[in-house]
Amino acid sequence: MAAPIQQPSQLYNAMATTLRNTAGLSVQVGHPEDFMGAGAQAWALIDFDRNAPGARAADGRIAHVMTVSVQVIPATAASAFAACDLIAVLKNLITDNRWGLPGDQCDVPVALDGLPSLLMRGDQSWKAWTLTFTQTLYLGPTLLDDPLGIPKFARTWEVSDIDDPDQYTALEA
Repeated sequence: MAAPIQQPSQLYNAMATTLRNTAGLSVQVGHPEDFMGAGAQAWALIDFDRNAPGARAADGRIAHVMTVSVQVIPATAASAFAACDLIAVLKNLITDNRWGLPGDQCDVPVALDGLPSLLMRGDQSWKAWTLTFTQTLYLGPTLLDDPLGIPKFARTWEVSDIDDPDQYTALEA
């Protein structure tokens, strides 16, 4: 069983590891700050663009709807469509991928969209493609944990803090 997710950066680390270890992908993986310029190998730059709210998980964990972007900069010797082709490969890899994270804490990616883009750094720019998607993480403690397995609930108008599990009461049978 995969270790529980405690923070969004674990999604970044899991994605980077998967991309680095995917046979035949042959890309350098990093954050946009890691990019120093196009070279002999293509780059895949992972970044989080947004952490939006979402509906709580069935176990009460708080949803973090992460908007992720993967910007691809082709190798210097690559063809004009190399970045577009690599985005297609990444799209196939990313679809339905939970990156080895627990399924009850990480939904599959949705709303995948690839678009041409430019990466600008100082006075240089590189033709690139960016693949964006959203992936929901459910972080924090569950609100239904109980040694007896008794479901709990709380009404927002009856408690001062809906995120405090101590304010939840047992569901009557």
